[in-house]
Amino acid sequence: MGLVDWLNSMAEFGEWAGGRKPVTKKSDALRFGVLGAAKIAPLALIIPARSHAEIIVVAVAARDKTKAEAYAKRWDVPIVHDSYEALINNPSIDCIYNPLPNGLHYKWTLAALKAGKHVLLEKPSVSNAEEARSLFHHQILGAPNAPVLVEASHYRFHPAWHFFLAQFEKHDIEKASARAGVPKGGIPATDIRFEYDLAGGAAMDLGHYTLSALRGVFGTEPTEVTSATPRLIHAPHDQRCDQAMEATYTFSNGGTGYISADLGARGGYWFPWLTSNWPNFRDLLAWISVTLHPEDLGVESGLQKSSQKVLIFSGFMSPHAYHRIDITTTITLRDPTSGNIVKQEKKTEHKTAYKWTEGMGGEERGQDWWTSYRYQLEEFVNRVKGREGSGAWVDGEESIRQMEATDRTYEKAGMSIRPTSTELE
Repeated sequence: MGLVDWLNSMAEFGEWAGGRKPVTKKSDALRFGVLGAAKIAPLALIIPARSHAEIIVVAVAARDKTKAEAYAKRWDVPIVHDSYEALINNPSIDCIYNPLPNGLHYKWTLAALKAGKHVLLEKPSVSNAEEARSLFHHQILGAPNAPVLVEASHYRFHPAWHFFLAQFEKHDIEKASARAGVPKGGIPATDIRFEYDLAGGAAMDLGHYTLSALRGVFGTEPTEVTSATPRLIHAPHDQRCDQAMEATYTFSNGGTGYISADLGARGGYWFPWLTSNWPNFRDLLAWISVTLHPEDLGVESGLQKSSQKVLIFSGFMSPHAYHRIDITTTITLRDPTSGNIVKQEKKTEHKTAYKWTEGMGGEERGQDWWTSYRYQLEEFVNRVKGREGSGAWVDGEESIRQMEATDRTYEKAGMSIRPTSTELE
């Protein structure tokens, strides 16, 4: 069983174990079509849609119709179309979910928008910044009653992410680090994630989350990519694709950032001569740490007193499955002459946020069993229906800046940015 298959089975079990029965659909529910028989679609759309009264998943299309028919039967999708074009042009469909390989995102998203469909677009939005600017600045999105387009960077819709950001001031950040990894063997080298022509690579996959999170905590763009070190997928596979990427960045407040994204994490144990090729599980639960600048608290009993906070958000990528926000405050007393530490005390708070509460600047929203994908669907429907939501969103400019930062990372690594669609407008 592959990683996504396992996640899907866990999602199904979670629905059953939690007693989350399908709700009665409203007469004006949005009708979704799915492009491709993607393994992520049940987790990202089909299962969470069961609990949303205003979403019905009605159709699927894949290049292999037999595969699409089996997929539709498996997930109770009533309509199977012969092609992506047929699904997009079905007048009874309101919205398109696009989880196709990265290199196909631009073409089919633009086709859906031109057909008047709202689009939930899987991350990363497109292959590179040129495509992102073309897509998100397209005239069709500036027209009256324009369709809704959003990049499905789902963790940004979960209340835990916003609760985490509210725990510190962005300009106070000294350094931040975001890490995510899949143990070696979890994703085969033959996976489409490692096909350059389909915009593959670790920086386009897990790297989307780590770079997005890093940019999110600083609230601004890096002024410089100071280093970028790829580990290429091994031969004979496509050497233009990174299996792992590490990179460091400088931000305008002087703070530094680091990311690690690894689709084949290994080693890191004692006796490296023996264990260097063993699967590493350290970053399977993606995490981000933020260290704030020390705060001067003056003098106490002749000693210089300071305070410094370190915040660690474990499980930021899928906070619905598990997460914890640890806030450690260190109080330090130093000898003013020598600078030596005389006394140091640490205190750690543990926090979680599984739904929006009144204390987070708005009304209570959501359920503690909702996944980040379910929260994402809630806001997508709110946008389409013209309703006020939680405020969580990923706008077009954010998606453009994300791809710009990704391109700069590849360039610093001495690699080619992912290829541009021949149908670029």
